[in-house]
Amino acid sequence: MKKIRIAALAAILFLLTAGCGEAKVKNTIEGFRTYDEMTDGTWVCEGCTYQYRLVIRGRLNAAACDSEYVYLSNIPDISFDQAWKASGLSSNSQDYFSKEDAVLVEMNTVEPE
Repeated sequence: MKKIRIAALAAILFLLTAGCGEAKVKNTIEGFRTYDEMTDGTWVCEGCTYQYRLVIRGRLNAAACDSEYVYLSNIPDISFDQAWKASGLSSNSQDYFSKEDAVLVEMNTVEPE
């Protein structure tokens, strides 16, 4: 009886952990940089894993249309001001993100409607 219980417990544990393997690529996106959406909800670009994909939209001073920046990030929120500066428009190196914190993967302009 004890052996049956142990075998049943082992079978249940196997079924519960069968889907817990490594995350797989769900979708590959070609942008400014190529990046992957993973089956576990994370994002991967150039060997780094990120928790968030942020689409940040706003208008630069005197611009005719909006700018849209897509960042993969381990920071839950990035402001438009931070996004445009870190996109390469700032001359201050302190405005840039470390590779572990965030990476710019797409940049677009959005025509007014």
